[in-house]
Amino acid sequence: MIVALGKQLLCRTELEKIKKRALRRGIWFKVLSKIERIQVDLTIKVVKVVKSIILSKVLHSIVKKLLNAMESRVARLMKEVGRTLVRKISEIGVKLGCKSAKSWINDEGFIKFSTIMYMNTPKLYKV
Repeated sequence: MIVALGKQLLCRTELEKIKKRALRRGIWFKVLSKIERIQVDLTIKVVKVVKSIILSKVLHSIVKKLLNAMESRVARLMKEVGRTLVRKISEIGVKLGCKSAKSWINDEGFIKFSTIMYMNTPKLYKV
């Protein structure tokens, strides 16, 4: 995937793929304003590869907004809640003498498990 990060360029096919995914998930009209949708549509129609720095910055912010909206709830919570929760659990494990508890911080499966457990915890018990 070519994304407008650093020196990489956005191209027509990548914008079309992102637009198609956003339309299928029903977020194209919910997340983007009319002007943002028009900017993407015009770029798809007119440009093969975006070379303008200004246009690239504008499209990058739009693509970033779409990709964030398309991210699943579990993936978003894994970043926001899961990692900090596992870090705390790991610290407690180390204090209790479990030597392997340090490796829990990098275990994606355990982070996902902890996140889903957090999601299913009633609000009454959440801190």
